[in-house]
Amino acid sequence: MDRPRPNPQAALRCLIGVVALATTAQAADDPQGWLQRMEQALTTRNYEGVFVHEHGGQSETLRILHRVSGGEVAERIVSMDGSGREFIRRGAELSTYLPDQKLVLVEKSPDSGLLLTELRAVDTTTSGQYASRDVGRARVAGRDTRVIAVEPLDDYRYGYRIWIDEATAMPLKSQLRSASGRVVEQLIFTSLTLPAQMADAVLQPAVDARGYRWLRYDSAVAATDAPAAAWQADELPPGFRMTVRSIQRLPGSSTAVTHLVFSDGLASVSVFVEAHERGTRDAPTTDATSVGSSSAFSTTVDGHRVTAIGEVPPDTVRAIARSLRPTAGEGRGERGGTGADGFGPPIRSLDPRGGPR
Repeated sequence: MDRPRPNPQAALRCLIGVVALATTAQAADDPQGWLQRMEQALTTRNYEGVFVHEHGGQSETLRILHRVSGGEVAERIVSMDGSGREFIRRGAELSTYLPDQKLVLVEKSPDSGLLLTELRAVDTTTSGQYASRDVGRARVAGRDTRVIAVEPLDDYRYGYRIWIDEATAMPLKSQLRSASGRVVEQLIFTSLTLPAQMADAVLQPAVDARGYRWLRYDSAVAATDAPAAAWQADELPPGFRMTVRSIQRLPGSSTAVTHLVFSDGLASVSVFVEAHERGTRDAPTTDATSVGSSSAFSTTVDGHRVTAIGEVPPDTVRAIARSLRPTAGEGRGERGGTGADGFGPPIRSLDPRGGPR
């Protein structure tokens, strides 16, 4: 009986299959692969849970309900510590209910306010200012997780450490960390479920807002036609660039304010530039201040008050504010709609973990 002849093509196909499987397994275990799986889970799954948010020496327990249906996101976050605060998001509208002030704040913006928006933006392959690594495995809320570190390459931005559920790719715990490893802010789920369906009723506020004062902040009325000088940055921290520039008139103010946003793709800093009224003296420059993960710095540049705010280290807001200079003439895209890089007019965001930010 003839022996079966070797089949080089079959052997090659087998070898290619083994290599492909090994490559797929390696990609699944790669830190960036885990971050991509997490991003996919956050943008496609319904979830309901209770989490503890710790920042600035304070701790708060909140409940979250998040639904994705027909491409639209609905989210409800409720404080469980007695304040009764609720944050309701439907599509591009975010409403903040503040029972202690009998006040409801309403604004429109694409993504700001969603609890885990920052984690969805984590991508170390495009920024060039962060490096990711697999720290190992750990248990969180009774589940096996993969711990991924996203570390800044300098002191101008914070990094993340994220505990990703191995079964669902949901982030069960996240920490905002300084370049030295200090924990600046922490969020940890104590319970989490992923329901296939979520009724409209559970996404409605429990607060009876009859008799409350309603304040609406809409990008359609935020922009103004008031002329103002264009502003540019002489020298920014590595990786940061201007992504938004517009002129706005903020609620309760008759003065036009220039709003600039600088980002490295993950961290961002908002800068507000306001001209001093005639006859007023320049306010003194103050040192940068920090509350939890947020830093702020104000200074005076060419008769304008410049204030930089962001979830970055104090040196970053200080460096960005001090780098700004006015340029001659009116800035391109500074009358209402579109900013310097083709972005629409920015608006203030409301932090679902603590009101306006």
